[in-house]
Amino acid sequence: MTSNNHQKNTNDLHKASDNVEGKATITNPETALAAAAQAEQDKLASDKVANDRAELSNNNSEVKDAGQFGKVAVIYGGSSNERSVSLDSGAAVLQALQNQGVDATHFDPKHQDITELRDYDRVFNVLHGRGGEDGLLQGVLQWFDIPQTGSGILASALGMDKVRTKQLWQGCGLATAPFSLLTADTDWQQVVNMLGLPLIIKPVHEGSSIGMTKVNNLDELPAAYATAVQCGDAVMAERWITGREFTIVIIDDEAYPVIRLEPADITNFYDFEAKYNRNDTSYYIPCGLSDADEKHLQDLSLAAFRAVDAKGWGRIDAMQDEAGNFWLLEINTVPGMTSHSLVPMAAKARGMDFNTLCWHILTQTL
Repeated sequence: MTSNNHQKNTNDLHKASDNVEGKATITNPETALAAAAQAEQDKLASDKVANDRAELSNNNSEVKDAGQFGKVAVIYGGSSNERSVSLDSGAAVLQALQNQGVDATHFDPKHQDITELRDYDRVFNVLHGRGGEDGLLQGVLQWFDIPQTGSGILASALGMDKVRTKQLWQGCGLATAPFSLLTADTDWQQVVNMLGLPLIIKPVHEGSSIGMTKVNNLDELPAAYATAVQCGDAVMAERWITGREFTIVIIDDEAYPVIRLEPADITNFYDFEAKYNRNDTSYYIPCGLSDADEKHLQDLSLAAFRAVDAKGWGRIDAMQDEAGNFWLLEINTVPGMTSHSLVPMAAKARGMDFNTLCWHILTQTL
């Protein structure tokens, strides 16, 4: 090789490195080649995102005429402790469907006779909490033979019961945070001996973090139990996992980009205020996990979702402890759809705006 040719090749490698990474000249050809390979991987990843978005567009285009949905009842409100959240979620979904020409109407079972649902062709369920998320509404709609969004009777009933969900996951070999059922006669010291401190005390049959309390010492347990038991007789204690909190949205049996949640007070948990009322909670997409760890968490969440027999759409909450282990917390079969909610956030990262998301979920009823 002549000296001039050698200099030309070296310059070409320098240019490749500068164009790919925007850094100073690199004299090691291996580094430049690695940078070029990384650029190719980035291009492939970008192409995949574009293809995914095109695929979503094609899937949604299968239903081009809003008239195919017929008369749609968007059920929200109800009488549970999550009524206020349901009203916000449902109003957003109703508006999104109406924006696209769907003949959608608000239906509130707190003020309307449930038998009136016979007048509708299908139901978009945004009824959070008891009555709408625990299998009751699902059973009524199945009896009426009315197509509905989301999971059926079994998954809804299981998912609303935190203890039975965790017992099922344990039976399937899926890691979930250790827990114990509590009663008024529970030996609090024994609970601490078994689970350690801090603890999180939860009502077994509530969502949206209602009635939950973080307990830092033994003396706080009775008051935390008293708070939780106001939401129902079944109360549980769960080991506090110190680490990072994640949520995984699942739609059409696909795990969407993982979201990392960080409350302003990182010593506390993602409570009702942080979920719906505060504006200082941080959400991260990308979530900060390595590609391998994110894929592992998505696979774990899909396995947990399928184990409960959940369908259509939903959300899995999980933690990663300081040793890097993942722990399943809960499943949500009728997730929130408010301005602070996580399903729209994950869908946006997947290339789907809110209107399209609501349309896409409704197509599951056809």
